[in-house]
Amino acid sequence: MTHAENLPFRSRRAPVLSTTGLVATSQPLAAQAGVEILRAGGNAADAAVATAAALAVVEPAATGVGGDCFALVFDASSRRVSAVNGSGRAPAALSISVLAQLGITGAIPFHSPHAVTVPGAVAGWADTLARHGRMALADALGPAIRLAERGFPVSPLIAAQWAELVPGLFGQPHFDEMLIDGRAPRPGEIWRNPRLAGVLSEIAADGADAFYRGAIASEILAVLAEGGGLMQHSDLAAHESTFEPPISTTYRGHTVYECPPSGQGITTLIALNVLEGFDLAALDPASAEHLHYEIEAMRLAFEDARTYVADPAVVDVPVSGLLSKAYANERRALIDPGRVREAITAGVPVRGSDTVYMAVVDADGNACSFINSVYQGFGTGIVPPGRGFTLHNRGANFSLDPSHRNALVGRKRPYHTIIPALSTTADGALHAVFGVKGAFTQPQGQVQVFVQMVDHGSDPQSALDAPRFCLRPASAVGEVHVESGIPVNTMMRLEQMGHVVVPSTDRFVFGTGQAIWRDPETGTFWGGTDPRADGAAIAALS
Repeated sequence: MTHAENLPFRSRRAPVLSTTGLVATSQPLAAQAGVEILRAGGNAADAAVATAAALAVVEPAATGVGGDCFALVFDASSRRVSAVNGSGRAPAALSISVLAQLGITGAIPFHSPHAVTVPGAVAGWADTLARHGRMALADALGPAIRLAERGFPVSPLIAAQWAELVPGLFGQPHFDEMLIDGRAPRPGEIWRNPRLAGVLSEIAADGADAFYRGAIASEILAVLAEGGGLMQHSDLAAHESTFEPPISTTYRGHTVYECPPSGQGITTLIALNVLEGFDLAALDPASAEHLHYEIEAMRLAFEDARTYVADPAVVDVPVSGLLSKAYANERRALIDPGRVREAITAGVPVRGSDTVYMAVVDADGNACSFINSVYQGFGTGIVPPGRGFTLHNRGANFSLDPSHRNALVGRKRPYHTIIPALSTTADGALHAVFGVKGAFTQPQGQVQVFVQMVDHGSDPQSALDAPRFCLRPASAVGEVHVESGIPVNTMMRLEQMGHVVVPSTDRFVFGTGQAIWRDPETGTFWGGTDPRADGAAIAALS
């Protein structure tokens, strides 16, 4: 194993080691909620749901009950990996032609009620516990309810993000519920959300039906109808999570798992398949050659993902073909080792999305890779009155081109950006639980972190600390934003290859993630959390 001091980019944090369970996520208070559940006898799935609920309280711009979730769950006894799709569908009455009659063409506006698909997170929490957990939903929600009732001091980073988002959301229905005296909370100021505590308490008492069939559902529908939204009681009542076989590929003796489409996890797998044909371990990870291969592999993967990924319940998605090694060989042959291939368009990333990710392992070796999101910051910014949460805007990802696989259709799920990841060793044992939040940055971050761990022997903290690139749209080639820590001579060489290199000091461009790795010799869990955010990796000491 390579430790931080041997890497070109020095780790700012030491990895957290544990044999009794570990929670890694973007906010320390939320990580503590997960640890509390582990100490109370819960397993990885229980702790992941508790962490997700706590994040809905402490990081409301990024996540909440008004959003969606996805999960991968590893069962240590059977060594099986299961996928949970907790995303919602478009209202049955919504269509491209209906939007055209309303004057909406080209794209669904992010702050429109028409961008709200059925929020799937609450059902996803309940269903994950029912299938994979040991605890009741009420127990898992307990820490979040107490956080919302008692309040907590807002961190400087979250306060800054909150303040940045507020001007664009003034005027959205009841958004003042997310403010203090008409403004964002200041750093260190106590934020209490008794309205959200009430929502979580109702869900704890009556289960997911409280959200999809009760008073909360009526209030969601009423506030959307005020703006012309077409969602009906039947849309909410019909919602269900789906449990699907995960998709996977092999990479240097490891099996890497993702949730299947409608999520974009296949993008990570396509890129890894392409990269497997290059000897990355022989290259300096901060060299132009190494980055060039990763960049070109990601461009190829995004081209495929943006073309084919959609709701497989509605359209055919050729997953097996996209993930075949023969197809990867064909795609890899398109990469010129010394020059950008200009015919490839990246199709990436939309700036400004918000998501939370958490990696959890328990003392028995079970693991849960869990991600929850309202998409753009605070989603639509639309708040059901008196409820203290915003509704997401995931429906803005639908295409309004009727010929596109991801075209808007009633009761269809949109292309989804949030993707948890998990990997196992050749014998099926747990290898790593990891994820990087940030819309279309997510597969890019996953690939770079995983390559650091597998090809370069980095521990999870060092892999997360290593400087990253991020593809951004700009031209036929596209911009490659590169982070501080990538050498100037590397940037110059990339430009000579034809890349449009943009040095960036905006750490949020590059996503923020968490990872837990299992030492195959000792069984010790190594946890890391991204220095680009407030995150924490906390051991659950017995």
